[in-house]
Amino acid sequence: MHLTNREKFIALTDNDGIQNSDAIILLEGDGFNRYKKAVDLYKLGFSSKIIFSGGSTDYNYGSYPYSDILPKILNLGIPEKDIIHEKKSKNTKEQAIEVIKIANENNWKKLILVATHDHQYRAYLTFLKEVFNNGKDIILFNSPVRNLKWFEDNVWGKRIDNINNEFIKIEKYMKVGDLATYEEAIIYQELKENKFTNS
Repeated sequence: MHLTNREKFIALTDNDGIQNSDAIILLEGDGFNRYKKAVDLYKLGFSSKIIFSGGSTDYNYGSYPYSDILPKILNLGIPEKDIIHEKKSKNTKEQAIEVIKIANENNWKKLILVATHDHQYRAYLTFLKEVFNNGKDIILFNSPVRNLKWFEDNVWGKRIDNINNEFIKIEKYMKVGDLATYEEAIIYQELKENKFTNS
């Protein structure tokens, strides 16, 4: 039995290696469940910058605003000068556009993408498409938040249900060209691995 490209993509995304990077991209969403991962990566020395990407407020959808998240990041010892708020975006596609714009303006070449595991796949494919379109030679790394409860009933739903909806959205947005395909992501992962293995 052969794995589908979707199954291969999931395995590669879940087990992506990360490198020291120019910025950690903390995607708004999933309540308070993402910021600690970004802080951990910062404290481990993977980057000296955290970008909080998102300008929405929708507590029922898990979109907690920057004003709620920032104090928690600061309380964990991150200097405010090392945090950037990308506040124009209202959805994942806009997050990708705005973050890649910031990366290009700063000549950043490596970014670590932080979402929760059920959203990481769509976020990565969305950002990857924007890298292909406008990101020059930017390298994306995946570092999803792990060890969250799949069957916990949040206001915005159970993750076991949300992940199904995520893949429905992936298929929908792939058809209109907003996401990289699974095959493109697999090829990208191979090129990335070869680049860092042989460097």
